[in-house]
Amino acid sequence: MAYERKFKIGKPILEVNNISLAFGGVKAITDTSFNVLEHEVRAIIGPNGAGKSSMLNCINGIYKPQQGTVSFRGQIVPNITPNIMAQMGLSRTFQNLALFKRMSVLDNILVGRKLHTKTNFLEVALQLPKVKKEEKLNRERSEEIISFLEIEDIKDTPVGKLPYGLQKKVELGRALATDSSIILLDEPMAGMNVEEKRDMCRFILKVNDELGTTMVLIEHDMGVVMDISDRVVVLDYGKVIGDGTPDEIMSNQKVIDAYLGVEH
Repeated sequence: MAYERKFKIGKPILEVNNISLAFGGVKAITDTSFNVLEHEVRAIIGPNGAGKSSMLNCINGIYKPQQGTVSFRGQIVPNITPNIMAQMGLSRTFQNLALFKRMSVLDNILVGRKLHTKTNFLEVALQLPKVKKEEKLNRERSEEIISFLEIEDIKDTPVGKLPYGLQKKVELGRALATDSSIILLDEPMAGMNVEEKRDMCRFILKVNDELGTTMVLIEHDMGVVMDISDRVVVLDYGKVIGDGTPDEIMSNQKVIDAYLGVEH
């Protein structure tokens, strides 16, 4: 991306080292390694079944790979679980929306603040002053995110009544509520029309540029990938076949043969 950025791209913040994952006799990922630099937008692309979502599941601890390690800020993370990665500063969105459809936009985003809730059940039951203070801070932070995403007019609307594109934005807001340094986005624009994709691209770049959040996304729309990504890693049958800038990927013959040269 050629614009002047507020946060300069830094050193590796996340490193995937020789990850292999198999389900029975089926290999999903084979000896795969790549890194993510602090403050960059990093895309993971590849044909259907290439192992992209499985890789994100290994990074945030949903799957346990048979081989390899994940390092965060230079330290190998042992016994990865989603909760451990969230506490370290990594959050995740999913292909299928995982929102509470009957709850309002604000309440869904408040769910993302649970990671920062320090009061216990007894303190909440007694409604001690520290509980009210924490609730006030969490609400204020959630309101800030709603303003940042420009969805103030729907904050009290049940999520299930919103168009798909807005629901995706609410899911991004919930991830932002964790105050993570890295957000993994699993096909954030799947099922969107052109206008919704353009809007989501704008906010991905806004989050990256104004908040400095490192973004890792899986996306099938190559126009989107090439427009917003700093670097792209390409998987095919669970193996890396290309890794570089969008221009380098577009001219990589292996990638062209396996993916870009085939209509999807």
